[in-house]
Amino acid sequence: MRRIEALEVLAELCGRHPVVVTCAATSRELAAVRDGDNHFYLLDAMGLVGSVATGLALGLDPDRPKVVGIEGDGSLLMNPNVLPTGGYLAPANLLLVLLDNGVYGSTGALPTYSSRVDVEALAAAAGWTTRSTDTADGLRTAFADLLDVDEPAFLHVRIEPGNAPDVAKLLLDPVSLRDRFARWLREDHLAAGRNS
Repeated sequence: MRRIEALEVLAELCGRHPVVVTCAATSRELAAVRDGDNHFYLLDAMGLVGSVATGLALGLDPDRPKVVGIEGDGSLLMNPNVLPTGGYLAPANLLLVLLDNGVYGSTGALPTYSSRVDVEALAAAAGWTTRSTDTADGLRTAFADLLDVDEPAFLHVRIEPGNAPDVAKLLLDPVSLRDRFARWLREDHLAAGRNS
């Protein structure tokens, strides 16, 4: 499965979830598949998806849809402290999806350490409930399973190296991205309060 194929599945699954997305090719490809006000793209902030998603999960009502972080292996391995931090703080409404292609896809496909470092075992040791897959159907099943757990959840998705061709750069203003995401959060929570 290629990254863009995994992102097509995640776009279907995350319509009601706040989504924090890693930078570079992943954010560009997700925006090309389906952009949404519920997407917070961390442009030029490699390694911070776990930090932002954990903080967001702690700050939001735990009964709302889980916060979904979409991270890459190179980015996660730049800041692996997010795993023990998230496991220790233990927000029940957090799901971190790792798209692991074994390379730094946006900088010449240099190898990451993920072929020799078991990131799923690291997450499990830090207190996360984990699942892994390398297929679109497996992604759907594991995602649904992890929505039902009451602790931080980690989904390790093995994908093929390579970026989707002809995907435009994501040239949105970071301040505009922040503002639209914050507005979506406010409107989503207000709507949830009216419906409860």
